[in-house]
Amino acid sequence: MTTKRPFDGFDFEGFWNDCPYSLENYVEPPPSDELIASIEQEMGGYRLPAAYVDLARRHNGGLVKRNCHPMTERTGWAEDHVAITGLYAIGRTSKYSLAGQLGAKFMIEEWDYPPIGVGIADTPTAGHELIMLDYRACGKRGEPQVVYVDQEDDYSITVVASDFETFIRGLVEESEYDTAEEDRAAAIAAVERGTLSPIVVRALAAVGNCLLDGERILRALARQIVDEKGFFALHDDERSHLMYGLMFWLYSSLRTARSFEAFVIRPKTGTSYDDSPCFELMIIFDLVADPYEFNTRGYAEGFVRDWWDACVAGGDIAEMAEGYRLTPKAEATLLGRLATIAGP
Repeated sequence: MTTKRPFDGFDFEGFWNDCPYSLENYVEPPPSDELIASIEQEMGGYRLPAAYVDLARRHNGGLVKRNCHPMTERTGWAEDHVAITGLYAIGRTSKYSLAGQLGAKFMIEEWDYPPIGVGIADTPTAGHELIMLDYRACGKRGEPQVVYVDQEDDYSITVVASDFETFIRGLVEESEYDTAEEDRAAAIAAVERGTLSPIVVRALAAVGNCLLDGERILRALARQIVDEKGFFALHDDERSHLMYGLMFWLYSSLRTARSFEAFVIRPKTGTSYDDSPCFELMIIFDLVADPYEFNTRGYAEGFVRDWWDACVAGGDIAEMAEGYRLTPKAEATLLGRLATIAGP
């Protein structure tokens, strides 16, 4: 009698996105029994589902083209689905693997995700949402549910699928949720009329006459980004770089950055916008208790870091005794470019 294997009959054609970035940062070779046992021990003794192990032996981690899973409850991503970026490999050598530099273990230890099991997939929100195996009901040796955990909603937990195989079989391409026109209209409304982060409001007031009509310029730049992409998102492009520069300049009107991380990443202990001025709370995420509308709801930290490193290497951002700031020449160039954004 032939034993049925997980994913028998499942069509993997068009499932994985084996681009160079995925192969370098997500994918690992198929795991051995010894590696699986050591990873399970490192994850806290949780037995990985047989379907997860089977999938890893077919293709161990990676970005996926079928990156959306339907939901019956609203998530921080959408009303009717949740999106993922990639699946964590069973291993520890790739950056986004279970025990890798930025994988499941890192998310619990450094991002304070609840110790309910094992993280298995990241999302486009760059760490502020996580897909996890939830072992609370079944115990460490049982068959866990797959859940969505939203850091920005006080780590709320929502069931996605009854088990791992069901989760994988339920993934569909983003085109199934083609709301491009609605998304574009919502993005235009947000950048043209949405409320600004309290940090940005304070910073615009602080720069005063240095940037006349600063709010109009900020909104005009954001509208250009939406017109170019169809949605409000920051990547590795000219207008995104200009927005990074504007945010850093505004941030510098309130305090001096001691490091890249101090400028960009929200402190874990911060409970208000006054406590935690940073790039993330200026234009990316809001506080659940005090939301604002002019935001991207996600970003790739690597794009911002590449911009920062290029500015430091090129002498536009200089390290001084008190921290990092734009040089006077770079500031003048930035303001000159911004002055042309909104037109006469």
